[in-house]
Amino acid sequence: MTLSSFQRDVRMSVAEKLGQVSWTVVLLISAVAAIGFAMLYSAGNGGWNPWASRQAVRFAVGLVLMLGAAIVDIRQWMRFAYPIYFVALALLGAVDIVGADAMGAQRWIDLKVIQLQPSEIMKVALVLALARYFHSIGPDEIGRVTLLIPPLAMVVAPVLLVLKQPDLGTAVMLLGSGGVLFFLAGVRLWKFAVVLAGAIGAVPLGWHFLHGYQKERVLTFLDPERDPLGTGYHILQSKIALGSGGVLGKGFLEGTQSHLSFLPERQTDFIFTMLAEEFGIVGGLVLLALYTLLLAYGIAIALRSRSHFGRMLAMGITVTFFLYMFVNIAMVMGLIPVVGVPLPLISYGGTALLSILFGFGLVLSVYVHRDVRIGRRGFDPGL
Repeated sequence: MTLSSFQRDVRMSVAEKLGQVSWTVVLLISAVAAIGFAMLYSAGNGGWNPWASRQAVRFAVGLVLMLGAAIVDIRQWMRFAYPIYFVALALLGAVDIVGADAMGAQRWIDLKVIQLQPSEIMKVALVLALARYFHSIGPDEIGRVTLLIPPLAMVVAPVLLVLKQPDLGTAVMLLGSGGVLFFLAGVRLWKFAVVLAGAIGAVPLGWHFLHGYQKERVLTFLDPERDPLGTGYHILQSKIALGSGGVLGKGFLEGTQSHLSFLPERQTDFIFTMLAEEFGIVGGLVLLALYTLLLAYGIAIALRSRSHFGRMLAMGITVTFFLYMFVNIAMVMGLIPVVGVPLPLISYGGTALLSILFGFGLVLSVYVHRDVRIGRRGFDPGL
């Protein structure tokens, strides 16, 4: 008698599931992380402390978390999607009450062992929740405006909480990943046009709600030399470092802008600039090639899934990863205003690293359970 996909999944051992994991993706992630360790070693002026050693430990923990997430039944992730979302939303709300201040922003909850940043968790939790919601409604129902109100609320609620911290970069990422999932679910383009027109019309009003430093970032983006020793300092030094690296770079540990402390936040937001200064255009292109391969695998895994939830989940996580990469690199090149978005798997930071690895664990879970069919309410139609 032929076993259903559910029965086969129940009897499948942990070892068998690990055998079905896409180890090519794990290898690509490890290769990118290794570049991050090397750059954090350089940022520490040739020392493992204070950043590289901690990042390596966090990556080891995150790798276990990623593989653990990969072997969990995808239907369990669908079942717990909403609880995970509401826990992340509650943590975002708690930031306003017990959050720790750092550099003029209140974005972290101090757990003593780690500074937890709930907005990073929300980037994955939002994708999970939207993937479950859009899986539960049919393609013929997606055109009903009333059915779009709940997912809109799912996006708007965390965006408002994140803006209050304030964290404009993360708010934009949440809107971007949410918008892509709406598009993938089949929402008509004219509805996006209406929302976009409304957003453009609200720009003058929104300008008055921006914090002073956010307004300065926008003005500095338009004219970096208006305040070269103040708000324009970061981006001007970043451009100098990028240009001085040339084709092959100055060599490992030989970056003058970073090691002479002209380049700010070289271990976090501007770590790509340090990479380009030390390894030049070639080094930057190697990293971009690895990123591109990861994105290609993420898209391929999404397209291979037989469940709508799996396709939405894998594609949503892949888009979120792309937004991390695009926003950070565009920022340090002066193509968009400076916002606090880390370079994925490279920048120093615990919550961001663990959230990204957990997200890829969900993508790998989609791959492991790619042939599992999921009904509207999460059951296996083959039963």
